[in-house]
Amino acid sequence: MMDWIPIVFVTFKALVLGTGMFFAIKWHYDQGKKGKENEMRAVLRASGKVAAVFGLALMGLGLVTFVLIRMLGMDLTVP
Repeated sequence: MMDWIPIVFVTFKALVLGTGMFFAIKWHYDQGKKGKENEMRAVLRASGKVAAVFGLALMGLGLVTFVLIRMLGMDLTVP
């Protein structure tokens, strides 16, 4: 009797999760059709901000590294 309980529960779980995933994908697909142009502008604006922050962080890290190397007296010449 106990042998069939995991089979039933796993099957039920797969059905519930599969149904939930189907409706989640369908909802996101339907939402994507609504405001394509506004969404594209928002994505471009956000990606520009991320690229700017990444560039500033990279320059800041380079500056901090340069200052730390100079403070420690390391040689910066290329052999």
